[in-house]
This record gives sequence, structure tokens and C-alpha cells, in this order.
Amino acid sequence: MSQILSDRDEFTDLRIELQYLPCIAYFTCLLKYDRIFIDIEERYVKQSYRNRCSVLTANKTDLLTVPVKKYEAATPTKDIKIDYGQDWMRRHLGCLKSAYGKSPFYEFYAPEILDIYDKKLAYLVDLNYELLTICLRLVGVKKELQYNLSGVVVDESKVFNAISLINNRKSLIPSEYYQPVPYYQTFGNDFVSNLSIIDLLFNMGPEAKSVLLKSCKFQ
Repeated sequence: MSQILSDRDEFTDLRIELQYLPCIAYFTCLLKYDRIFIDIEERYVKQSYRNRCSVLTANKTDLLTVPVKKYEAATPTKDIKIDYGQDWMRRHLGCLKSAYGKSPFYEFYAPEILDIYDKKLAYLVDLNYELLTICLRLVGVKKELQYNLSGVVVDESKVFNAISLINNRKSLIPSEYYQPVPYYQTFGNDFVSNLSIIDLLFNMGPEAKSVLLKSCKFQ
């Protein structure tokens, strides 16, 4: 369905894909809408934020990727399985510890987030959903999340389709929904915008929500 970003105020609800420890622009986008419909039937797109996120380390911005098992073209995201045959968990957890172990709020928030990895969830959507749910609660954002639109009586003319629009390529959405607001970061003198939400959580703790609200361009 074709939708014009300049007319986004007409929409009250959002359809969006699950992403892995989403960037701040993803969260500012969620804040705009009353209800969030998580689409797990959408076609999986490789090399996207569905299975990767960006964090700030001592030397650079690092991209963390969750490897997935082989799949056929046009496979829906709900059927994508995580590949535990690759030693990705050790890299991710080690990178998070290295990047944020000395951040002010790592010790308060990390245990609950890291517990999700211990479950070794089989499907990418389950990992992403649990992490998203925890991050929303920790940042203090209450949103009604529903899978897809099945069984839900809703006026689709009010649902904005943001599938694949917040991505790791050039996109209009971050600039439409997100205005970078600098906050304390453990490494570097130059602020790096739109990293994973965990960068904001680990560095700012209870103040993360305030930064997030100030980062909402539509307010």
C-alpha cells in the first residue's frame, strides 16, 4: 500500500517488523502510534536490522549479527531459525561486556537482557520479541504490541506500513521520526547517533526515556 510520509499524521496504528535490539529511530517511531502490529508474516530480508544491531566500542561502531539457518526465497520472518552452529553468542555477549561493562547502568539492566540469550530460542522472531519487550519496559515505554492483524478488527486506512523502512541503508524514516539528541556515551568524544537502544539504556538508565522523548521529531 502506497503511503506518503508527509501524511503520516493520518495514521494512528503502525505495522512494523521485529528487529534485533532495535536502533533509537525504531523506538521513536513506535512512540508515534497508538497500537503496534508486529508483522511476522512479512518476507525476511537478509542483511537488515532484523538480525543485526550497532553498538559503540572503544575503537569503532560495531555491527552485531545473529546468524540464521538457510532458508528459501520469500520465507516469512516467522520461519527463520537462528544458527547456533556458529559461535555468535560468545561474540555478542563479549562485545556487550567490552562496550558497556563500565557504563553507569550496565550492571542494573544487563542481567535481565542476557538471561534471554541463555534460553537459546530457536526462532529469530522469539529472540527479537523478548528483547524488544524487555527494552520497552526498561526504557519506560508502554505500548500495545500485537502480532499481525489476524483476528483484530482494525481500520487499515489508519495503519501506517513501516515494514523495512527503518533500515541500515539510506532511509527517510529516521529523519522523519528521529532527531539525534546527544547523551553520555562511554567511548569517544564525538556523539554517535541512532545506535541500538541498549546504548541509551546502559549509559543513561532512568533518563533514557527523557532522551528518547526529546529525540522524537514529531513532538
